[in-house]
Amino acid sequence: MKENRIRKNAEFRRVYRKGKSFSNKLLVLYIYKNYILKDNNRIGISVSKKVGKSVIRSRVKRLIGESYRLNSSNLKKGYDFVIIARTACKGKRYLEVENSIKNLFFKAGLVIDDEKNIN
Repeated sequence: MKENRIRKNAEFRRVYRKGKSFSNKLLVLYIYKNYILKDNNRIGISVSKKVGKSVIRSRVKRLIGESYRLNSSNLKKGYDFVIIARTACKGKRYLEVENSIKNLFFKAGLVIDDEKNIN
């Protein structure tokens, strides 16, 4: 997963400027089609100092990263994602963050419908 991260400021700015955004009460998701890496996705996580001190910010980043990791196999490939945590994300549990991320990816139309193929 380390090689699939967005780390440079210019990469974040490109996703902010040219991508589409989707939001709910906990998170904001920016997506941008990556034409170079078509076989996998890249993710960047941003948590402001307004959310809390470093321990709280790190916990929020871990929750977002883990919920993305577990749900990334159900997503379309070839995109750059930037997930921004809002201040409401501060005291939330893992399940709430995971549901929020699933909701955003569903809004963006990036979820692959595997359940329909099983039935």
